[in-house]
Amino acid sequence: MPHISPHADPHQFLRHLFQSAVDTVSAARCLPQFLPREAPRGRTLVIGAGKGAAAMAKVVEDHWPHPLSGLVITPYGHAADCRLIEVVEAAHPVPDEAGRRGTQRLLDMVAGLTEDDLVICLFSGGGSSLLSMPAPGVTFPQKQMVNSALLKCGATISEINCVRKHLSAIKGGRLALACAPARILTLVLSDVPGDDPGVVMSGPTLPDPTTCCDALRILDKYAITLPENVRGLLESGENETPKPGDARFERNELHVVATANEALRAAADVAREAGITPCILSDDMEGEAQDVGIVLASIARRVARLGEPFAAPCVLISGGETTVTVRGNGQGGRNSEFLLGLAVALDGCPDVYAIACDTDGIDGSEKNAGATCGPDSLARARALGLDPLAMLADNDAYHFFKGIDRLVVCGPTRTNVNDFRAILIL
Repeated sequence: MPHISPHADPHQFLRHLFQSAVDTVSAARCLPQFLPREAPRGRTLVIGAGKGAAAMAKVVEDHWPHPLSGLVITPYGHAADCRLIEVVEAAHPVPDEAGRRGTQRLLDMVAGLTEDDLVICLFSGGGSSLLSMPAPGVTFPQKQMVNSALLKCGATISEINCVRKHLSAIKGGRLALACAPARILTLVLSDVPGDDPGVVMSGPTLPDPTTCCDALRILDKYAITLPENVRGLLESGENETPKPGDARFERNELHVVATANEALRAAADVAREAGITPCILSDDMEGEAQDVGIVLASIARRVARLGEPFAAPCVLISGGETTVTVRGNGQGGRNSEFLLGLAVALDGCPDVYAIACDTDGIDGSEKNAGATCGPDSLARARALGLDPLAMLADNDAYHFFKGIDRLVVCGPTRTNVNDFRAILIL
């Protein structure tokens, strides 16, 4: 990438850091080294789901010199040009009929495999809604309703996926049982804080330590009303997931091929080369998006005023996955909401600029990855008749940053290691 001066164009420099982070965790760069060196005696079947699944499938095709076939499910607009592996597009974050049909076809493909066969599973963030097959006794509309409620209530991704596992016929290790006795190689792009592969995409090929009781506690914690049959299923424990130590998982292999930490370190290297001291605060930061913005704003102000705990010029880098409790009627994802919370808390603090983007290229349900802000953001907005506090209360960060022309729009990146945040103090 060309050299971009952080002093001459802070916003463009921050975009450059984000792109460097995304490039580092692309499937093309991360995945080939984890493919087997030899073909199995039987068939090679490639299956998967997620925002990066199609790009991962294309990499497998390009680097696997032996016969293969398969199917992966990816969000609308995230497809790749695969020749041998079929790509199905479906809805995210709430599952749709296309995802359900694709999941059924995937299950049909893995039926009847033998111990001589190899199943390469390609999983990345977003796959929990794409690989959707309700548990027996749960209807598809009921699954959609529970999923939507969890997304709006402020639950963490670990909590959401715990519930998903116990209302599913395929998540929480059940896909591995459907593939048995074939050997399974699971390759994961991690989009969850802490990089627990059992949380990514609700762990379809991994044993699950969580329980139906855990799922019920989460649903009760957020006061989510359940249909009687759904609550009854969880209370009975009839759809409990296979647990660690289950012998049916012994032949399987797992690799996490890319993580948020790798993306943050790549951005830190670029900053260092530009003469900006990088400070990686965390790769697994969680919490309510605008609250995290307030906390990081307080650190940035102290750096700008006192040179503590870091001296300017520096950039505070973090990753993870914040949450948004939806109380308003606006538009925007967790990254733009974090950034608006940060901008309001900074209140025009001089020489402080920031970016917050989702590494998959889509922030929530909008077309932007996120946005950038600077010392003039609030003043520009008010000059246009926009009220930052009111828009934050209405969960309308998208229209705030669209109004001041600070959206970051890059389209789907076909990878996903979650949020990328950088606060530049000059």
